[in-house]
Amino acid sequence: NAFIKSIKARTKMAFENNTVVAFSYELKDTDTKEIIDASSPEHPLEFITGKGHIIPGLEKEILAMNIGDSAVVVVPAAEAYGIYNEEAVKAYPSEQFAGIELAVGMPLYGQAEDGSTVQVIVKSFTDAEVTIDYNHPLAGKDLEFAITIESAREASAEEAMTGKIQCADHGSKGGCGSGGCGCH
Repeated sequence: NAFIKSIKARTKMAFENNTVVAFSYELKDTDTKEIIDASSPEHPLEFITGKGHIIPGLEKEILAMNIGDSAVVVVPAAEAYGIYNEEAVKAYPSEQFAGIELAVGMPLYGQAEDGSTVQVIVKSFTDAEVTIDYNHPLAGKDLEFAITIESAREASAEEAMTGKIQCADHGSKGGCGSGGCGCH
């Protein structure tokens, strides 16, 4: 019975939508075990649940956790940055990149049709053409997150409406514009 209660408790959502959750993490590529990114308890990543701020597979696992919980979560590519799409690799005439000193693996930023910023990666180039990869750099990779839930609170009405986390101490850390407050 205790085992069944434990399973039920784990599958129950601990955090509801519009909760500001802060978590520290270390992200590794599951194949290479290379550390890709990390935070710390002093500077946890904050997000508002239900807003699509983090990858779906990670959010799903975090929703079942509680403050103070730690876990190693493997998120398959399909629930992270997607399956690698060969059709998202395109070649363009080199003239379109005149004045840019290109390097393989170099990120470039452009504007999508909807006006949003798009990051692409230079896959290869010759004098005649440049091949660009529109896939996210982590597309096709299963990701391993070692996470700890640091804190959680109900989002304010403004945060829930705008999807942006507000900070109580803007002035003491230089304000949002400086990037010093950790607001999103």
